[in-house]
Amino acid sequence: MRLNDKVIVITGGGSGIGAALARRFSRESPAALVVADLNHESGLAVAEETGGTAFEVDVSDPDSNDRLIDFVEEAFGPIDLYCANAGIGFAGDEQTPPEEWDRMWQVNLMAHVHAARRLVPGWLARGEGYFLSTASAAGLLTNLKAAQYSVTKHAAVAFAEWLAVTYGDSGVKVSCLCPMGVRTPFLDSAHEFHDLLDPYAIDPEQVAEVVVAGIEREDFLILPHPEVKRFFESKADDYDLWIGGMQKLQRSVFPSVMKREESRS
Repeated sequence: MRLNDKVIVITGGGSGIGAALARRFSRESPAALVVADLNHESGLAVAEETGGTAFEVDVSDPDSNDRLIDFVEEAFGPIDLYCANAGIGFAGDEQTPPEEWDRMWQVNLMAHVHAARRLVPGWLARGEGYFLSTASAAGLLTNLKAAQYSVTKHAAVAFAEWLAVTYGDSGVKVSCLCPMGVRTPFLDSAHEFHDLLDPYAIDPEQVAEVVVAGIEREDFLILPHPEVKRFFESKADDYDLWIGGMQKLQRSVFPSVMKREESRS
């Protein structure tokens, strides 16, 4: 799919990958570009820069998602490309309080479900529509020291896959974006992951270029880091060997995890 003359929505569009997508998409002459973000000021800034329209949204709230989609459809017509890009992440494990697990579940997965619930019926009636899910390489592999992030991103990949399988023959296209480290404020704040992700980190503008090419080809998996494909194939080829390799990596990067486990025994 080409982006010219398309109505495009980007959640989490006020910073990071979302802002880079907005800037890159704007060069494709879309019919409308809606920059949706919980931080309305950052969304406004990106919208002004790209000639788009800002909208304040809390993607974890179904009613807020409905208001976003209602606004876009009333102002610009049917949505052609919906980028479910907003996400959150932080370190955690099985000891993380349930409310923190639920918070990430609502943003990283259920926001995609809320959007699809509204969009898919209209796309099926039109015979076309495009859903871009921003997941993570953690959704194909895992993320050390970040249990709920890994689990919710796995779920985002699974939901995108399900949409593609279920509605692909009816004109609904789906892509799932799975980057590793990207130089964004999100990565800057995740100090514990710098040693792990910095060697692979790329700029969000590089991600945006890969996304435009992937959407044009209508690829399901969009992988800005070529290494992810190799790692994913190794995981599928020998799961036990891959887990052993990840355990070795954890011992070298996060030895404190092992000490904590020893203290519990």
